[in-house]
Amino acid sequence: MGEFEVKVCKTEKVAAALPMQEHWLPLSNLDLLLPPVDFGVFFCYEHDETEQHFSQIVGALKKALALTLVSYYAFAGVLVRNGAGEPELLCNNSGVDFVEAVSDAALEDLNLYNPDDCVAGKLVPLKKHGVLAVQVTQLKRGGIVVACAVSHQVADAYSANMFLVSWAETARCKQLSQPPSFRRSLLLPRRPGRFDRSVDDMFVTVSNLPPDHSDDDGGGESAISRIYYIKAERITELQQEANAGNSNHTPITKLEAFSAFLWKTVISADNSCRDNVCRLGIVVDGRSRLIDGDADKAKLITPYFGNVLSIPFGEKKFRDLNENGLNWVASEVHAILLAAAGKEHFLGLIDWVEERRPEPALAKIYAARVTEEGPAVVVSSGKMFPVEKMDFGWGRPVFGSYDFPWGGKSGYVMPMPSAKGNGDWVVYMHLLRGQLELIERNASDVFNPVTSDYVSSNV
Repeated sequence: MGEFEVKVCKTEKVAAALPMQEHWLPLSNLDLLLPPVDFGVFFCYEHDETEQHFSQIVGALKKALALTLVSYYAFAGVLVRNGAGEPELLCNNSGVDFVEAVSDAALEDLNLYNPDDCVAGKLVPLKKHGVLAVQVTQLKRGGIVVACAVSHQVADAYSANMFLVSWAETARCKQLSQPPSFRRSLLLPRRPGRFDRSVDDMFVTVSNLPPDHSDDDGGGESAISRIYYIKAERITELQQEANAGNSNHTPITKLEAFSAFLWKTVISADNSCRDNVCRLGIVVDGRSRLIDGDADKAKLITPYFGNVLSIPFGEKKFRDLNENGLNWVASEVHAILLAAAGKEHFLGLIDWVEERRPEPALAKIYAARVTEEGPAVVVSSGKMFPVEKMDFGWGRPVFGSYDFPWGGKSGYVMPMPSAKGNGDWVVYMHLLRGQLELIERNASDVFNPVTSDYVSSNV
C-alpha cells in the first residue's frame, strides 16, 4: 500500500502510579557520549476484536505503563541543562506522552520494507516532551501497532528492552523478571583517571570535529531506511564461510560474519575505486565487559539502566575487501571488536570523558563525514531484542523492529531476531540510497525485503 492515514484520536500524559520525591539523576559519563537523538521501536499484532475491544486494550496498556513507571521512573522525567551546560535528568514524574491513533490501513497493507513512509512519524510517535513517548495505533481488521520513541541520551537498546519486557509483564500481572538499577556509582571515574590512547582514535570532542562541507556542492546523497529479513540457513552459511580456514582459537560469531559480509557488500567493485576506504564500526555493550566474570558485579551491572556503549571501528581499502574472502574480512571484524573487549576499555572511556567535561564528545564514526569515496557503516547487534516476550495479554507480535534514522554521518544497521522465532533475522538499515542499491543488486539472495506475506506467514 502507498499512502495511508494515521489519525491521532487522543494524547494524554501517563505518570507513575505512585507518587515519588522529585530528584535529580545525573547522566553517566557514558550517557554524555550520546547526541540528543531518539530511537524508535514498534511491534505489530494481529488481533480479533471480538475478544477484546481496542478501548479495553488501550486502558490495560495505560494502567500497566503507569505501574511500570514506578520502577522505571527515569522515563517519566525530563532532560534539562545543568549549570555546566550538560544534560541532566529531572525525575519529577511529569509523565509519558501516550498517543491513541487509528489508521485506514490494515496490517497487510503496511509497507514495512520502507519504514520512512509507513513507520517514522506515523506508527512511531515523534517525541515532543520528556524522554519517552508511546503510541498505540488501531489498524483495520483488528491489527494493532504498539510503538515507542526513546531518548538515547537516557537509555540504550538494552535498557529499552528491559523496560519493554517489564511493561508487557506488568500488563499480564506478572512480577518483573528484571527490575532496573539506576546506580550511577557503578560508572564513576577513577581517581586518578587513566585511559589507553586508543580511545582518542574512537571518540572526539565536538570542538575537534573537522568542518563539515558535505553539503557545499549541493549534491550530497541522503540516507534512507529499509527493513529486510535473512533466513536462518543463510545466516548459518555465512558463519560457516567466515570460519573456513580459521586458525584462531575463537570461532567467528554470526554477528561478525554478518558484519563482514555487509562490509564487503556496501562497497563498489569498480576498479577506479580500489584505493578508496570504507569504515566499519561495531556497537559494543560494555555490561558483560565490566562484569568480567565476577558474579557479584553481574548482579549489579546486569540490571543497569542507561548507556554502556562503545563503538570501535576499522577501515580497509575497497581492493582489500573485494579481493579477500569472507573469512579474511571476518577476522578483521573480530580484531575491531577486540579493541573494546575488556573491562579496562570501558573504565578508560569513563575516565576519558571525565577529563574533557563539560565539553561534549561523540563517537568518531558517528561524526565523521561520509561520502561515496569514503563510506562508513555502524552495526549494532539487536540479538537481545525481546520480540518474543512482548505479549501484553492478547498474544505475541507477528513483527517487530527498531527504527533509528540516527542522523549520524555514517550508516546504521541493526540485525535482530524475527518474531517467528525460527532463527531468521530482521535487519533494519539506514544507509545511502546507492549503498542499498548495491546490497539489493549484489546480495538479493541474503537480504529479502520484508513483505506482508513474510509478516503473516507462520513459517
